[in-house]
Amino acid sequence: MSDTHAHSVSYVRDTMLPQSEPPAAQTGAIKWMRESLFSSVPYTILTLLALYVVYSLLAGFLPWLLGGVWTTANIRECREVLEGASGGCFSVLTERWNQLLFGIAYPQDGYWRPTLAFALLFVAAAPVLFSHLPRGLLVVTGLYPFIAFWLIWGGTIAVPVMALIGVVGGYLVYSRLVANSFAAGFFGGILAALLIWFIGGYITAPLEGVLALEAVASRNMGGFMLNMILGVVCVSLSLPLGIALALGRQSSLPIIKLICVVFIEFIRGVPLITLLFVANVVLAYFLPPGTNFDLILRVIIMITMFAAAYIAEVIRGGLAALPRGQYEAADSLGLDYAQAMRLIILPQALKISIPGIVNVAVGLFKDTTLVSIISMFDLVGMIRGPILASTDWNGVYWELWGFAALLFFVVCYGISQYSQWLERKLQTGH
Repeated sequence: MSDTHAHSVSYVRDTMLPQSEPPAAQTGAIKWMRESLFSSVPYTILTLLALYVVYSLLAGFLPWLLGGVWTTANIRECREVLEGASGGCFSVLTERWNQLLFGIAYPQDGYWRPTLAFALLFVAAAPVLFSHLPRGLLVVTGLYPFIAFWLIWGGTIAVPVMALIGVVGGYLVYSRLVANSFAAGFFGGILAALLIWFIGGYITAPLEGVLALEAVASRNMGGFMLNMILGVVCVSLSLPLGIALALGRQSSLPIIKLICVVFIEFIRGVPLITLLFVANVVLAYFLPPGTNFDLILRVIIMITMFAAAYIAEVIRGGLAALPRGQYEAADSLGLDYAQAMRLIILPQALKISIPGIVNVAVGLFKDTTLVSIISMFDLVGMIRGPILASTDWNGVYWELWGFAALLFFVVCYGISQYSQWLERKLQTGH
């Protein structure tokens, strides 16, 4: 082959070139800023204005936060240390942290008890919130209410053990009778549990010193611990009650439907603070003389009823959103009412209702601060009462209310993020 012919043959590559990196402006933070913050002239102006507002806020907040005082005994010493400089008096948090978290009357040597109950809450809630965990952990979930009650309120362990026996006995009776009739199983289980608890009252009386912790009266509960107790208990109880009310409102039995409709509409038409005053004052007039009906229990009942009425309407919306074909499919499979609701209808309705249920739960947790109006010293009650009323810390506002807001934000934001994760996990249609 001649040199002229060799130079006229084109070169053909037999291997692929390595992939080139994209331009810097088309990837990473630069791309995100260009598309999200500076994609147009109006967006650029809004971004610059927002940056200016953030800078102005941080310029005033950070010196106050970073220059704060944490070691003084009162506000006067705090002001002497600051000497007119910008800084927060955070010493109130270090001096009164026990009152903010546990109240003013809870035994100081027993702080480990509600702390342990709070830690066990995550262990007990984990198998319910995350389905991939071992199902054996549900045993811890079932035992947790009785363990937490014993840890927080104290007394002999025989009381929560007898309460557990009553629940187990009621469930066994329910499981035996529900095959014949759901109503027979339901009411039979309740009667069996009440009978066991009635007999257990005579059994636990001689066992006061058996594995007993120092008893703490409900009036000594306070601080953020009280908010957590009310929030966790009321949300846990209002969800099944709300489901029952939603199903009862759609029942074909006129009496059950009328009772559920009247209950829901009446509770939703009354402010929560009115129900709390009823729990605190009015309810005592309907009790026999000398009856001691625990105030926290009364408040739990009222808040649970209030939240259940709203959750019932949220779930009723989820039930109404299901196509009629789902009910017909359950009938075609030969499922009875309880099986159809448990296996087909309620799982889909609850998935639809997740945002609304979470919205009610978040609102309910924040509304637990209303108990401060009926002289219960929750976190807000502690701030407004014993702390700000004392001469040592009278005048410290931003630090205390900011701390309270931070605690509630952490809990509510965690609930919101979990609900969004659960929605993404359960998403089946696009």
